[in-house]
Amino acid sequence: MQQSAVPELAHTHARPIHWVATATALSAVVALSTLLQPDPATAVQADARTRSAPVTAVAPDPTGVDFPIECGPTKAVVAKKASGDLDGDGVPETVAVVHCEAGSGTPPDGVYVLTQGSATEPRVVATLIAPKDRFTVKDFAVRDGAVTATLLGYSSIDVPSCCPDLTDRAKWQWKNGAFVRSTPSGALGV
Repeated sequence: MQQSAVPELAHTHARPIHWVATATALSAVVALSTLLQPDPATAVQADARTRSAPVTAVAPDPTGVDFPIECGPTKAVVAKKASGDLDGDGVPETVAVVHCEAGSGTPPDGVYVLTQGSATEPRVVATLIAPKDRFTVKDFAVRDGAVTATLLGYSSIDVPSCCPDLTDRAKWQWKNGAFVRSTPSGALGV
């Protein structure tokens, strides 16, 4: 057996004390990282007087908004909502899935985009799905400047409203001043 030309180094063999030291250092890094957090994100809105006043962008709240949906004696209910910057202006919009309150059955949904108006009240700026289209929205999200949803619908007026027989995937993105609908990649219909 040939002997090594390099002397054996003590630190090349892991001993229990090395593992304890490594675990202690790792625990210290994790503990320190929980104490040091970045400041909350803020959007800066140009102000004619100061030009540097940071403003926290808040998504519009759909509570109390007058949606363009006819519910007769019942009221409109916001079933789902999600927020994100859809038009790239740094201010978040809210997308709300709304239907009429129903004691039973599956009322059709409307999908509306809200923005914070110049006043304090949010306002509807776009209708992505109208209730007259008879869709129910499932798997709804706002991500990366796009709205995606799975839509459950009906092949004819003879199909009972309890049992939608069509499934469609939809994606809306803001392009050239309007929301453009497309089918997300990998979407399949039934």
